[in-house]
Parts: sequence; C-alpha cells; structure tokens
Amino acid sequence: MKKLAALLLAGAMALSLAGCAGGANSDKLVMVGVDSAGRGAAAQLFGELTAEKVAETSGGNIVLDYHPNGDLGDDATLLRQTSAGWLNLVVCQTAPVVSLIPEMAVFDLPMVFAKYDGDTIDQVLNSPDSEFFQQMSAAYEKAGFHLLGFLQNATYRLTTSNKAVNTLADFKGLIIRTMENSNHVKFWQAIDAQPSPLAWSETYFALQTGARDAEENAADTIVGANLQEVQKYLACTNHILYVNQMAVSKKTWDSMTPEQQEALNEAVAQALEELRPQLLQIDQENKDKLINDPNYPMTLVEYDNSFFDEVLADPEVVALYKDIDAQTNGLGTILQESLEAAAAG
Repeated sequence: MKKLAALLLAGAMALSLAGCAGGANSDKLVMVGVDSAGRGAAAQLFGELTAEKVAETSGGNIVLDYHPNGDLGDDATLLRQTSAGWLNLVVCQTAPVVSLIPEMAVFDLPMVFAKYDGDTIDQVLNSPDSEFFQQMSAAYEKAGFHLLGFLQNATYRLTTSNKAVNTLADFKGLIIRTMENSNHVKFWQAIDAQPSPLAWSETYFALQTGARDAEENAADTIVGANLQEVQKYLACTNHILYVNQMAVSKKTWDSMTPEQQEALNEAVAQALEELRPQLLQIDQENKDKLINDPNYPMTLVEYDNSFFDEVLADPEVVALYKDIDAQTNGLGTILQESLEAAAAG
C-alpha cells in the first residue's frame, strides 16, 4: 500500500508537470526521478547527483524529486511508468530495458567492450555525433523515452569460482549461476560452461554447498554478498559492461522548453564527468577487499587480449553475435565498428 500510494503521488506530480512544462512562463518544473538499485549503487549516485546539478544548471527552476532504492517499485514497474509519462526520469542497468527496447540487447554482446578503455567506450555511447548513440536514441523515442546518457568507465561483471579458470579450457563444465537472460546463457554454453539460472537470494547457499561452482557479477555486488567466503577465484572475464542508463519520459521531454532541455542535458553531462572517475575507484576498492580479505582472500585472475580474442573467435560465440545483431536491427555491427573507429582515433 505504501508503494502504491507513492506511485499515485508520483503520477499526480507527473501530470502536474505535463500541465506546466510547456509554457515559456513556467517558473518551476518539478520532475520525479527513480531507480531500484541498492543503496549507494552507481544508479543512485547518478540520479541524486543529476538532481543536485540540474538545480544549479536551471538556476533553481527545475526540481528533480528523486526516489532511489526501489521506493516506487522494481525496474519493470518504473520503466513502464516512465514510458507512460506517470514518472519522469528513470535510472537502471541495461538488462531490464530490453523488454521495452529490444535494441538494448546489444549490451549482451559478450566481451564486446573488454579491450577498450572508458574514454573510448564513452565516445561511442554518449557522443551526439556517434552513430550508435543516434540509432539507440531513435529506439528510445519509439518506446516512449528520451535517452539522456550512459554511465560507465570500463568496469565489468566478473566471474567468481571455486575452480581455477586461468584459460578458456578451464571453463568447460563449470556450473555457473547466471541471470534469467537467454543471451547470457548462450554465451556460457558457447564456451562449454554449464549456465544454471538461479534466484540471487539462493546463490550464496548454492555456492557454499557446491550446487554451483561459480557466479558472475560486478565487484561491488560480490562484496555486498560476501561471496569471498564461498568462492576462491576472482576472474576478470569482463564479459558484460557495468553500465547504467538514464532516460526521461518522451512525454516529459516534449513538454519541456528548449531552455529546460538544455539545463537537464548539461546536468547529466556534469554528473557523468564527476562520477566516471569514481567508478574506477569503487571497482578497484572492491576488488582489493576481495583479494585482501583477512579471512577469505580470493585469488585474482587477469587475462590479456589473446584470451578475449580466443573467446570471440569461437564459432558459437560468433553465431551468438550474429543472433544479437539480428535482435537489435544491426546495432551490434554498428557498435563494434564504432568502437574500433574510436579506438583508432
């Protein structure tokens, strides 16, 4: 009942926005922003810093009333409400967006970002001149959103395991807990692991009892779940980019004045610039916690580019790339070509 009441309040505020944002004489624009991430996660930092920045860039004329940590619902609910215009702005990781924007499956391409630095990736994901950004923006508009930006800095989902995984051959037969994502499952199958989706709440026990050998997640999630207590190896497989998107409802965006749109864009740009270095620091701090745990130190496993080249040359991985490219209307090819061009300078 508490969440329902909050959603109704948010909807009323969004309707109020629609009524006042279109006029040039509007004194103040109130927007409702949301995420369902864990406390202190990158999504929350992104949303709350944008709220702070937009108050400055708009001279106090835009108020982003931000509700983090699932206060107004889960990702699916928040995305649907934002698309419909009941909420105004949403921050989340890319996977939940796929159900509304199929092109977002491009982020499921395994290891597509693994060999690039954060600046190169940012140039492709966030530059208005980027073909990838333009195509993805069009997909957002079609689904009822306006894309504001992607927060990342070449930090990734990692693999933890109780078996040594120093080479590609070591992944054969590895029983790994994954999310319910068909592209992720196909990737692990392609390298001869045994993916086994499981609820996150059951994962620690499954690793502890040996029902699963491994799992994959970002370093902060691994620390938060204390998986170093039940896993020996921390492998930098870098198979999925750790990235959060920010989008505003298209209804909201279209009702805003050009000055309001410019102020919001500038706030997002400032938040991205300030947070990106922090992402690297947070990632490294969490890795250090895992490998230096006084009671359960993990062994760090790192790979050079030859490992990623070997994975990407696997015929089944090549087939998965073609499949995801088809799912995303060719955006997979555009992403790969754009990354190569950006890296070449």
